[in-house]
Amino acid sequence: MTQRVNLVVLLLCLGLMFPLVMGIFMDKLASKKLCADDNCVYTISLARAEEDYNAPDCRFINIKKGQLIYVYSKLVKEKDSGEFWAGSVYGEQYEDHMGTVGYFPSSLVSEQHVYQEANKTVPTTVRILQK
Repeated sequence: MTQRVNLVVLLLCLGLMFPLVMGIFMDKLASKKLCADDNCVYTISLARAEEDYNAPDCRFINIKKGQLIYVYSKLVKEKDSGEFWAGSVYGEQYEDHMGTVGYFPSSLVSEQHVYQEANKTVPTTVRILQK
């Protein structure tokens, strides 16, 4: 009886850990992005949200109509994909003042001010630096 209980517990643990081991793979949004610098850390522009947007997953940010967004990169549009930009928004609550960074559809915002041109094309994959 004890062996059977141990076997059931073991199988339950393995079943619960399976999603953690396998991970979740999401579709890639683009292969390249436009930035102001090689690391995409400098602000390209300031945009204002023209309508609300609810993020479909953790790569995206929620935006509210009228909210200001600092844009850091613009994904290069590929076949059958929308055009997305990466940026940060700042909330009205104190705990949101650190900002939230993620993607949002460029069609939902209007650029208010361009700080610098996004003239560097950078791959969206992680680059491994070699010595």
